[in-house]
Order: sequence, then C-alpha cells, then structure tokens
Amino acid sequence: MARKILWASLALVPVALIAEYVFHVGDVLLFVLAAVALIPLAWLIGEATEHAAHHTGAGVGGFLNATFGNAPELIIALFAVAEMKFEVVRGSLTGSVVGNLLLVLGFSLLFGGRGAIDRESSFTSLALVGVAVLVFLIPSVPSWDGDPERHNLALLTIPISIVLLLLYVVVTWVSLRRHREQHLMEEPSDMQAWSLRVALGVLGVATVATALVAEALVGSLETFAHEAGLSEFFVAAVIVAIVGNAAEHGGAVVVAYRGKIKLAAEIALASSAQVAVFLIPAVALLAWLIEPLALSFRPVEIFVVGGSVLVTAALLAQGQSSRARGVALIAMYVAAAAAFFLAGER
Repeated sequence: MARKILWASLALVPVALIAEYVFHVGDVLLFVLAAVALIPLAWLIGEATEHAAHHTGAGVGGFLNATFGNAPELIIALFAVAEMKFEVVRGSLTGSVVGNLLLVLGFSLLFGGRGAIDRESSFTSLALVGVAVLVFLIPSVPSWDGDPERHNLALLTIPISIVLLLLYVVVTWVSLRRHREQHLMEEPSDMQAWSLRVALGVLGVATVATALVAEALVGSLETFAHEAGLSEFFVAAVIVAIVGNAAEHGGAVVVAYRGKIKLAAEIALASSAQVAVFLIPAVALLAWLIEPLALSFRPVEIFVVGGSVLVTAALLAQGQSSRARGVALIAMYVAAAAAFFLAGER
C-alpha cells in the first residue's frame, strides 16, 4: 500500500515544476509543493539504488547507496551554497545527522519493541559521528568569534574533509568485508530486480528531477521561513532535513515494525554516520566548485550532535532495544528541535 502511494505521489514532481516555471506561484506554496515532492523522489532514488546494487554486489552497492542515497541532501546543500545560504547548508546536514540518530532510531525502537541489536556495528557508527564532531570543532570554535565564513576557515575545512572521507572509506571497507552477507540492502534471492540499465536510467532521471525540485525548495525557503515566523536555520535543520530523509526514515520504521529491529537500527545509525563522515565533507569539497564553504558549525549544532551521540550510546549500551528507549530518543529529538528553534539565526 505504501509503495502504491509513493508511486502515485511522484505526480507531485511535475506539479511542483509547473507551479514554479509556468504559473509562478507564491514562495510559500512552492516550498510546500517542493518539500512534499522530494519525498517520493528520495524513495525512488533509494529504490533504483537497491535494484542496481542487486546486480553490482555489496561493494559497489555500498558506494551507490552512499552516493545516491544521500543525493537529495547533497543537491539541496549545493543549491544552498550557490545561493550563499551557508547556514542553511550546515543546518540541513547537522539536522540530518540528528534526525537519523534520534528520530529514525527512536521510531524504529518504538515500533520494533524488544530485541537485540548489533552492538559492535552500532557503536562503530556512533564512534564515526563522535569523531566527526571532534574534528568539526577545529573550524567551528574559531568561528564563534568573528566572521564564520572567513576564507581561512574554508581553507581549514579542506584537510578536515579529506581526513573524514578517508576514514569513511577505510571503515566502510572493513565493515563490508566483515558483513559481506549482511549488507543493508540485502534482498531475498528471488527478488524481481530491474535490469541494471533500467535501474541506472531511473537513478539518473530521479536525480535530475530532484535537482530541479531542490532548486525550487531552496529558492523559496527564505520567504517560507519569514512567512512562517521561523528562522532559515530551523527550517533547514528540522523541516528540510526530515524531508530529505523521509523515504529512508519510513523504510527503517517499516523494517522495524516487521520485526527486523537489528536491521532497522543499522539503517538509522549507518545513515547518520554516512552523513557525518561522507556527505558533509563531500559537500564541503564540492562547494569549492561554486563558493568556498567553511564547516564552521554553531555551538548549538555541535552540542546537539555530540549530545545525541552520548544519549544514543547510553541507551544502546546493553545491545537491546525497547519501546521505552525509543520514546526517550524521540523526546530527545523534540528537545533538539526546540534548541534549534530557540537558537534562531546566528
């Protein structure tokens, strides 16, 4: 049923594009249409990636998942860079990390109930996010006094991003070797997969459509935030972050509801680590093709992401899931969203 709804909701993509380029609707309506249209696009990219990975195997499949699974967030971030909305870029990325750690994992535990999780894999992902937070302090702390966009901080971001990407590659390689038969996108052997050509074709079309819709989303974000009485930072860290991950979030919760709590927790935690040590540095390096981007995160972002890692680690320390732990994580996310709201603009 959910798949049918997602397929049908792809009709919102041309609706959003026609609303922008033909009827030139107001920014508030355009933002809502673009945000909703991104949800089925994110799902379609994940679906195409999954089918492609069925042909390519775990190694290449993992690369495709990391690259195209985060395509909506990557494209949104790069368009925001082009618009010189650097706070939106950083906010949407940190919001994605926090959303995976607290909201997705929280709902997964809530719907999954009691069960064992892969403690080693979970803490590997949490350690990656923790290392990323410590590394982000290097350009962030100097930015708390003075211009956060100054050029020397952008230059400092380059080696930091390279180190994080290398860390991601090494850890992912080791993890794939250890869990070759337990890859996140594992499917039954009788899966009716699309051909590789079809999967890659759908992937390409969906990515282009995502770019067009993301451009509309970023272009209308400022007006939407103003009309809604919200800061652009809050809209990026909460609303845009949730929209960019919506399909992936729903998939993890559905998996948990079906009793596969270990897999659901793996999806949420691995996705968070992917954003922290792959997507954020990738955006920082690609941004140099447009405008230099400094990973000068605000104190509230560092505090919330770091606190999320500590809280999640404490709740998963015994390697067990429960509904109570899920509720605690969701409550922590509400507190994080409130902190983002109260922080306002820098």
